[in-house]
Parts: sequence; C-alpha cells; structure tokens
Amino acid sequence: MEFQLKEKVKLEIRGLGKRYKENEVLDGIDFDVYDGEFLSLLGPSGCGKTTLLRILIGLLKPDTGKILKDGADITGAKPADRGMGIVFQNYALFENMTVLQNVEYALKIRKMPKMEARKKAEEMIEAVGLGEHCKKLPHHLSGGQQQRVAIARTLALNPDIVLLDEPMSALDVATRLSMRRELKRLQESFGTTMIYVTHDQEEAFALSDRIMILDQGKISQLDTPENIVKNPANEYVQTFVLDNLQAKVDSLARFTAGKRD
Repeated sequence: MEFQLKEKVKLEIRGLGKRYKENEVLDGIDFDVYDGEFLSLLGPSGCGKTTLLRILIGLLKPDTGKILKDGADITGAKPADRGMGIVFQNYALFENMTVLQNVEYALKIRKMPKMEARKKAEEMIEAVGLGEHCKKLPHHLSGGQQQRVAIARTLALNPDIVLLDEPMSALDVATRLSMRRELKRLQESFGTTMIYVTHDQEEAFALSDRIMILDQGKISQLDTPENIVKNPANEYVQTFVLDNLQAKVDSLARFTAGKRD
C-alpha cells in the first residue's frame, strides 16, 4: 500500500547548501517532510546525508537556504528550540548512570520537576520494553537494548520530529531486524515524524514511507519505495538502489537453493 501524503507539511527545506572548502556537500536542495511520515535519507558515505541531518537539528549552519518547521523559520534556532530529538549511531549513553538515570537526565536538563521526570522516564523505558532493566548500567545491556535506551531518552523529551543517524549500523543482523520492528511500532504509537539516515538499501525500503536518495549533495529521487522500484529516476538510482537490492535477493536465493540441495 502506497504512502498517502498528509495535508500538513512538517518541514520545508529550501535551497539548502553546505560547502567545505572546495567540496560542495549539499547543493541547494529542496524537499518537504510530512507530518507523521517516516522518511529515510539513503546514500553512500560522503553523499551529504549526515551533514543534512546535523543542519536540521542545528549542530551545523547551512551556507545557503532555510528550514521552516510548521511554517516558522528555524534556520538559526538553537537545537533545544527546534522541537526535534536525535539518536546517534554510538548511543551516547552515560556509562556511570543506570538506564533510568540516563533517560531522566535529559528531562532534568529541561528543568522538569524531579517526580515528573521520574514518571516520564519510567513510562518511556516501559514503552521500549526495558522496564525490568531500569537499574542496570549500559555495559550490562546488549547493543540493541542500549539503542532502545537512547530512543527512550529522545522520546521522553516529546519531540515532534526524531532524527536518527545510522542507529543500527553497529548491531548484528538479528538485532537489527528486531530493532526495525520496534522502531516502526514506536513511530506508529507516538505518531512521530522520523527522518532516518542510512546507507543500507534494504533497511530504507523496510522502514520508510518515502525515501530520499542522495548523490553527491543532490537529490536523485524522493518517492515511495514502490514508485522507486517501478520508476527509478536515473541510472544512479537503478545501480545504487535497485541493482544492489536485487544482488541481495539473488544471493539469498542461491543460499536457499544450496541448503535444499
């Protein structure tokens, strides 16, 4: 079933550009993000996807262009004033704090009263299925569990947009599959708009309502997974996305056939 574009545009990105010396990382890109959608930014290393994410959250300033959120210009706003949360690849948990303390800490920084912060943290930890692990330190958790703590910490701040920077790249295959299901469940439960950076074609197609395929700082195609398969915009999309996906399918088919023999 194809993704139906919502009437409400959550983010408007217009003419966004970023250059490092002679390297043009983002080349005046334009796109919209719709309320409640799961949008993946897909591309190889160096294509500009992480730079774009860091500009959206406010950790980098663009050289050109602007960002509108709910119609308001937030291009120069501080990260804490954007109503966004970010989940990093390395989890960024405090190793000397328990699961509960890690999630609480983010709320205390926002000046939430102590009892309210405790209740909110416990609710988020329960929501990601870690209720029985509240008192554990991060090094007693698996990689997937640590990533759930990072997600709970971000969701506890009640952002209306969550940005995720390759959050599953360090996980083993089985854990990644489990986390995909968990992430979609959480997104649907909270109705949160999610923007997800990945270099993994299979991951993008499994999770996304729409996929933005980036190539050298430009958007090659922005569409639903179904439409990208049916109508690849150019040779780059065909090669980087569809041919790579087909190679994985063929490899699995050969392995399955070998098992039967």
